[in-house]
Amino acid sequence: MAITREEVQHAAMLFRMSLSEEDITRFQQQLSQILDYFQVLQQIDTEGVPPTSQPISLENVMRADEPRPSYPTEDILANAPFSERGFFRVRAVLE
Repeated sequence: MAITREEVQHAAMLFRMSLSEEDITRFQQQLSQILDYFQVLQQIDTEGVPPTSQPISLENVMRADEPRPSYPTEDILANAPFSERGFFRVRAVLE
């Protein structure tokens, strides 16, 4: 399926791209080839193949979130430059 120069120029306008004559010719050829590949793919028999958005089954690779004891507050705040009443103290960022 051949793409016309006008279609390439229209797509370039939609994408707000400035194309040279050389670019238009190159993209015309490349986009035509891509559409030809899609025509080949449309000829594949997919009868009995369920539609899917994910070809590989998804698995959670994270460990289970299990409750456990926390570190002591004193240990956490030991390296903090400023702390106050068991919390990190930071400069105000909003007035």
